Amino acid sequence: MTANPPAGAGTTIITVAPTGAEAEKARHPALPVTLEELVTAGRDCEAAGASVIHVHIRDDEARPSLDLVRLKDTVQALRESTTLVVQLSTGGAVTDDYADRLAVLDSAPDACSLTCGTVNFGDEVFMNPWPFIRELYALSKERHVVPEFELFDLGHVATLHRLLDELGPPHGGHVHCDLVMGVPGGMRGDAATLVRAVEALPAGSTWSATGIGRATLPVIFAALSAGGHLRVGMEDTTSYARGRPVASNAELVQRAAALAEVAQRPPMRPYQARAFLGVGNHR
Repeated sequence: MTANPPAGAGTTIITVAPTGAEAEKARHPALPVTLEELVTAGRDCEAAGASVIHVHIRDDEARPSLDLVRLKDTVQALRESTTLVVQLSTGGAVTDDYADRLAVLDSAPDACSLTCGTVNFGDEVFMNPWPFIRELYALSKERHVVPEFELFDLGHVATLHRLLDELGPPHGGHVHCDLVMGVPGGMRGDAATLVRAVEALPAGSTWSATGIGRATLPVIFAALSAGGHLRVGMEDTTSYARGRPVASNAELVQRAAALAEVAQRPPMRPYQARAFLGVGNHR
């Protein structure tokens, strides 16, 4: 299994994904959809142990948006109110076009997600063809934005190898991946699948794991036991336990932080995560 570099061996990055593009505010009142709600969630999650925030934004009607003005305002507000690494989603919603997804980097985030392949996403298809992946990666290097390689299936790992072989290492010099597990159409959210995926990653890379829905806790336990990092948040689950909705993103971070402490790998602080991931200090 790929080993983490010594710098991260004793601590855990906790990324919070507070909003996403799928959950509806009307059904989930705790979902942060306004800028004020998102900033409040960021502050609370940083206090709870998060070091990275994975950001989707919504419009005035709480619909998913990639509006560039809103994205720039969001990046600025999070930087002024937190020390979190601000990672913008370049996935958006499954209906967003490629030009709008590339334009996300115009808002100068610290980091961005970079999905390494197309995947069935429930009843939808999340499109990421090779030419788009390659262009987004090249643009992230040009703009000095650190990518996190999102991997929904084992075939995406092969694409990651191809990307690195053709274009070299990312800005910041360190390859960090996120295994997104439990999406209907992607890889299963269990320990055996996680082990196979980690074994296939590029040598020297590090990784986080995201469990969707019911896979949340199994993936957390598997990732901590295998030396990985964690992503949690209402983008990925709106249930804290059977029959009990999530009250806030902060409580998901608190649970992840407590489990990381039990594993004797306490949460990284944001300044540590910046050094670990190769992210500059934009403040």
